[in-house]
Amino acid sequence: NGATKAAVHSQLTLLIRGQYSNPPAYGARIVSKVLNTPELRKEWMASIQAMSSRIREMRTALRDKLVALGTPGTWDHIVNQIGMFSYTGLNESHVRVLIDRYHIYLLKTGRISMSGLNTGNVEYVAKAIHAAITGAGESAACPCDNKL
Repeated sequence: NGATKAAVHSQLTLLIRGQYSNPPAYGARIVSKVLNTPELRKEWMASIQAMSSRIREMRTALRDKLVALGTPGTWDHIVNQIGMFSYTGLNESHVRVLIDRYHIYLLKTGRISMSGLNTGNVEYVAKAIHAAITGAGESAACPCDNKL
């Protein structure tokens, strides 16, 4: 009934809040084990290096493909930034085309996750960005039409 539901909800909220505010210690123990065990730390560092190198490669590939397509604008900012995300310089209307037509999801500010790019989709993303910027996004054939 409604009264029981409200009471149960209130108690569950208190329990959940405690879980989020006080996470289990095993996460910290795992980190400590990895960082304090030379072999595990070395493996972790190699994984970090591989991940960051792949993101840099995808940044370069995206920039190179946009330049090769003759996409208006300058694209060096993509390779000059670091980290998992990039501000593309796209505006809200460009982003809307990418989302609606090409199913490429990014923030309306044009911020995109570079970790979502890979050798299999970077050309698709570059062509979609090109189409969105040049205004061909609504009328041009979607690169995804050839993949389906």
